Amino acid sequence: MKSALLVPAAGLGLRLGWDGPKALVDLGGAPMLAVTLSRFAAADLTPPAVVTVPPGQAAGFDRAVSALSPFPCAFVEGGAERQDSVLAGLEALPDFTDLVVIHDAARPLVSPEMVQAVMDAAREHGAATAALPVTDTILQADAEAFLADTPDRSLLWACQTPQAFRLDLILEAHRRARREGWRTTDDATLARRAGHPVKLVRGAQENLKVTTPFDLRLALRLRREEKA
Repeated sequence: MKSALLVPAAGLGLRLGWDGPKALVDLGGAPMLAVTLSRFAAADLTPPAVVTVPPGQAAGFDRAVSALSPFPCAFVEGGAERQDSVLAGLEALPDFTDLVVIHDAARPLVSPEMVQAVMDAAREHGAATAALPVTDTILQADAEAFLADTPDRSLLWACQTPQAFRLDLILEAHRRARREGWRTTDDATLARRAGHPVKLVRGAQENLKVTTPFDLRLALRLRREEKA
């Protein structure tokens, strides 16, 4: 079973106070995307990795990242939202692909062990995602910000990436979503809505998503600790 990597990287860094693509923000001397790609060096993946980028910026990403990546990358223009970008990336994958690993460029501290665990689960079940059991009590609000419900915490997991799928399964789910107008920010949720069971693989707190300046400071600190 040949596996390929798809990295959505078309988002902007506005919440970081960065006016360019978030994936190119500096993370300890290298673009965040390059750091993320390096975490997949040991995975059983067949190149090239497909990276979705903002429209008109494929050449800039190539210059910034390709020399630092552990494998060749194909840069594909993304769409208006993450879901559109992922579909564009899926349709650009090599024909030989059986399994696709989808991982956010903004999660640069994923461990190789987590990547392997998610891939193994997807090979067995068809679809899998990293996720972390929540430790906080989660409150559901109504439209006026009053407490409406308190879900059972023991059943709640916070979704992460990587996520891995049989390519035919997730491609069909995305194409159906486009036809029927489904919108989601998460590919595992899309697969489940299309009727496919998705195995949850325990993630890690270190596998944070860099969205805010605080997240970036924390990621830089964790990266420095890794190098120490």
